[in-house]
Amino acid sequence: MTRRTDHHDGTDKPHVLIVGGGFAGVGCAHLLSDAHVPVTLLDRNNYHQFQPLLYQLATAQLAADDVATPLRTLFRKQQDVTVKEAEVAEIDVANRSVRTSDGVTFTGNYLVLAMGSQPNFYRTPGAAEHSLPLYSLLDAERLRSRILEVFDAADRDHRLIDQGALTFVVVGGGATGVEIAGALADFINEVLPTEYRDLAAHETRIYLVDHGTALLAPFSDSAHEYAAKVLQRGGVRLRLGTAVEEITRDSVRLGDGTVLPTYCVIWAGGLKAAPLAATTGLVQGRGGRLTVEPDLTVDGESNVFVLGDVADLAGPDGMPYPQLGSVALQQGQWAAKNILADIAGKPRHAFHYHDKGIMAMIGRGAAVAEVGQKRHELHGAIAFASWLGVHAALMSGIRSKVDAFISWGWDNFSGNRSPGLIDHPDAATIDWRDPDAAPAAQAVTPPPRTSSDTTMPSG
Repeated sequence: MTRRTDHHDGTDKPHVLIVGGGFAGVGCAHLLSDAHVPVTLLDRNNYHQFQPLLYQLATAQLAADDVATPLRTLFRKQQDVTVKEAEVAEIDVANRSVRTSDGVTFTGNYLVLAMGSQPNFYRTPGAAEHSLPLYSLLDAERLRSRILEVFDAADRDHRLIDQGALTFVVVGGGATGVEIAGALADFINEVLPTEYRDLAAHETRIYLVDHGTALLAPFSDSAHEYAAKVLQRGGVRLRLGTAVEEITRDSVRLGDGTVLPTYCVIWAGGLKAAPLAATTGLVQGRGGRLTVEPDLTVDGESNVFVLGDVADLAGPDGMPYPQLGSVALQQGQWAAKNILADIAGKPRHAFHYHDKGIMAMIGRGAAVAEVGQKRHELHGAIAFASWLGVHAALMSGIRSKVDAFISWGWDNFSGNRSPGLIDHPDAATIDWRDPDAAPAAQAVTPPPRTSSDTTMPSG
């Protein structure tokens, strides 16, 4: 086995090994590099993704490079940070080391685990095989290809519409589900009539299904009502208080017996910890998240930190901190401060989250936001403006911010998204044959990829 051990490069400062290039890992690395602490950052991808905007990539509002920034670009001025693209296969907590899939071992004086999350299908039959999650850059690109594929197929043969070619089912009424449903409605209402003129007279259906009785559960009752009103105005059909019983290659079966024919099921039903969490041997809590101490370390291992979506830590209200990018970013920075306190011989401090509020985009010019500790509530255009400002501030890199704002401005003032429609799947993923008439191939859907830290509430 090839072995590589990273120490502190001749300095008297300890070396920090970070697993995960999401908000927690990047936030931790940036703060440590400012203090010239040597860091090795590992991620399976060579980019940092901005998850709140994935739905805009999926609906052709933004391009891939608007929502993803190369990790090496983020740290090009930080000489103390070394970025390695690597698939971590094993984690040795006791020795603060990890082994990659190609047999390379990395070791640090401190180990920071920020591996992120993966979709939680809650054992729903067929969900993993036949639905399209929206938690990674690849997920968003795959969903955009599927959306364009069904529209192109229906445009060629209108008979496919009766089979569900223009029916979309979104599973999950949290922010991810509400945002993609609203974006789909905007796409259909504003782009369809100009790009697919032959389909404009045909009915396109969007269903949003959730077992809860309200959208955006963490928000206020008035936000629930506002979100429902905006979505329904855009043509989204709400099926609340209804569970998804099964997903097949061409349908969704609901708990009330309803069967919806569809070839595009978008899973926004929730998250659980990345698969690597189960290999650590550490105590796991809800959703497979790893139980951590108030200072973000694990019991018995004071030099091992667990952050972001993979961390199970209760807030002052006794509930686990939500899987939000703001939580992940602050935890990353907090862990770095505790490491720097160790180096300086000072005491560590328990994590304290500065809650800036929650927000969700519902459609073009429509959003809900609850900001500050007192949850001051905003709806409509002012919430939309707040959403833009907060997300631009969180985005990595000046170029990403500028490009995203240009795209947002063009989308909101011109309604023209045609440049995004040139993307097309490399190969068809749907067999449109009647399964009762001939054996049908399964939809080609690659296994879900693990995402980095999430930044918005998920269904």
